[in-house]
Amino acid sequence: MKRILSLVLVLALIATLGITSAFAADDGFVDGKFTETRHITVEIFNRNNDGGTDPTDNVWTTWIKEKMLEKYNVEVEFVSVGRWSEADDIPNLLATGEAPDVSYTYNIGAINTYAAMDGVIDLKDLLDEYKDYLGDLIALVLGEENLYYDQDPTTGAVYCIEGSKPNVARITTFIRADWLTKLNLAVPTTEEEFYNCLVAFRDNAETLLGADADKMIPYTTSTDIGWRNDLLSISYVADDISDETLFVYGYDDRHTTYPGYKEGIRVLNKWYNEGLVWKDFALYTDSTVEDDNMKAGYVGAFQHNWDYPYRNGDDCINANLARNVGPDAKFIAVDCFQNDAGITRKFLGSPVGSDRKIFLPATNDEPLASLLYVNFISSEEAYTFLQTGLEGVNYTMTDDGAYELLAATGEWVKNSGNNIDYTMTLNGILLGDATEMLSYPGIPADEVALAKEYGMNNGRFAKHYSVGTIEAENEVGSSLTTKRDELLTKAVTASVEDFDAVWDEHYADYMAIGGEAIVDERIEKLEAFYGIKYEK
Repeated sequence: MKRILSLVLVLALIATLGITSAFAADDGFVDGKFTETRHITVEIFNRNNDGGTDPTDNVWTTWIKEKMLEKYNVEVEFVSVGRWSEADDIPNLLATGEAPDVSYTYNIGAINTYAAMDGVIDLKDLLDEYKDYLGDLIALVLGEENLYYDQDPTTGAVYCIEGSKPNVARITTFIRADWLTKLNLAVPTTEEEFYNCLVAFRDNAETLLGADADKMIPYTTSTDIGWRNDLLSISYVADDISDETLFVYGYDDRHTTYPGYKEGIRVLNKWYNEGLVWKDFALYTDSTVEDDNMKAGYVGAFQHNWDYPYRNGDDCINANLARNVGPDAKFIAVDCFQNDAGITRKFLGSPVGSDRKIFLPATNDEPLASLLYVNFISSEEAYTFLQTGLEGVNYTMTDDGAYELLAATGEWVKNSGNNIDYTMTLNGILLGDATEMLSYPGIPADEVALAKEYGMNNGRFAKHYSVGTIEAENEVGSSLTTKRDELLTKAVTASVEDFDAVWDEHYADYMAIGGEAIVDERIEKLEAFYGIKYEK
């Protein structure tokens, strides 16, 4: 309520000062450049990295500022927003009228909430008028139509621009190759074979870990059960699930409400009760302890981001394993969770529409300059430099002309992987497949390629239905996510006998606090805009 009241006051001030988010042509914009210097503020995530740099003032921001002045005569000032608190920070900044002129968030609900109160600029007329100056952005998001990806089908309003995610691989399963060899086990290709490997790890702890046998963790996970066990869970979703069902129940990328999903969690519950899953996973809210377990050599298998064992250069999981255990110790990718059609299905996010959303708050009095910034940061010149950096420090060139990325330190360190916090419209390397494989120093390129292949193998993209804002999604904020994680954690750690009762109780609570309302509204809008009658 405080946020809403604050925004009302801010909007009243805007009206008093005569500021408006309505579109008007900018007479000071001539031949693609402003005749007088304009000033904009731009959001940048602050990850509070040890050994990192000030995200608002470093070699990367200096380069961007110089280029924007040269190209458009626009002065850029960066404003930091907490990466891990942005779901709350962005609504607070909008409510107080302090959101940067160019803002981005994963929390589209916040954008929709404040757009409904005229707290966010409708970009439709700006995009129509100036699209000829947005060619780099259009190319990056795969076509002019994707500028209007989130256009409201009733009002025509466009309140945000979707970023691009060229690498759509999400999650891959990893298993210890050296443990398979030591126990004479084949690389698993089915759930049953994977389970048998976990049992063998548990039952041969002394052989594998010696004096550290009590530290054996056949399979590890975190409290983000939905992400970290997705391939197991969705293998219990029928392969013939319809596009309409994926839309109705697909508001959460953890897929918790998909029909059949519960049975995958039942399997994980069984594993937990058999001592195959890290017993202490629910005690930790960050990844430090779990990662340390992997690096020390105590873990046999896990599911995670498709490149997780290779991240962070010399401090990556596989590099640590080689140092701590031996040169043969490493995690390799496997693909073994088949659905009812015998397919290792992956539900993948669209290359557009599954990442950050860029928006301009109503307090922005330089909307054109802001859009030109978004276009510049989407240019090949910008994302190539920001992703690669300085030759000899951030990368070297191979004999065949590809970039080999290095883990830099000092002023040239990147505070985020591939500098994605600066390439706000691009999440993922866009320098070619060979370059992507070379971006993990010391890791064989074929291992990276296989992990990526398995992360996308048998991928399916849910159909995009343009139905405008789902108001029910704006009502719940982060509370539904918190309840989902609680549901999954409690279900996994319940006794086998109590699993159904625990699941049913917490799932009912989850649906009652917002899930059911979202499903119902999505069903209503499917019929309203597409004439599709859907029965739950």
